[in-house]
Amino acid sequence: MRLFCFPYAGGAASVFRNWSEGLPADVEVCPIQFPGRGTRLMEPPFRKLSLLVEALAEALRPLLDKPFAFFGHSLGSLVSFELARQFRVKHQASPIRLFVSAGPAPQIPHRGPPINSLPKEEFAAELRRLNGTPAELLNDKELMDIVLPSLRADFALYESYRYLSGLPLNCPISTFGGLNDQRVNHDDLEAWRDQTTASFSIRMFPGDHFFLKTTQPLLLRALSQELR
Repeated sequence: MRLFCFPYAGGAASVFRNWSEGLPADVEVCPIQFPGRGTRLMEPPFRKLSLLVEALAEALRPLLDKPFAFFGHSLGSLVSFELARQFRVKHQASPIRLFVSAGPAPQIPHRGPPINSLPKEEFAAELRRLNGTPAELLNDKELMDIVLPSLRADFALYESYRYLSGLPLNCPISTFGGLNDQRVNHDDLEAWRDQTTASFSIRMFPGDHFFLKTTQPLLLRALSQELR
């Protein structure tokens, strides 16, 4: 089977580069590289989630010849959810399981003021506070100038998202959270239960919003158990 993995805002496919080492051998890890970062750095990034989802649905359609599952962290949880909806409507296909990590349920409105259009220095300060962007990147002014458009675009994807009610998914949803995450709490994860008619579960891990980095072996063990 294939496990499509969607990164957080500012993240790239490299976040999942060694995941195959911690998952069953029959699981093909398929990290998704959004335009504007990594090997696609020179491509214009998407700023509307609906447009990104449409592009992803078209790109991934040929890969639906095997059973598949989605994993999305933070922003990636919204992307994977809306993509599952898109596949159901346009291709009558569904993931065998949706894994959402460190992301509040889509029906919960975005909290706090938007940051994607802040002046450069203020935006960088917010990135530093959120603790998801490497310090070496934040301290490199030339590199920041290169990646700034894609970083702003990622936050625009999330901050401009508006949930449209619809039928719940018919695939199981497994949610993961960090015990010390100040941005996404247990109730935010519990609300995902409303988005499926199948089974639902929550697992909490040590760490903050980016526990997938600090507790990766535990997370991959949980994924392996559920995929089996």
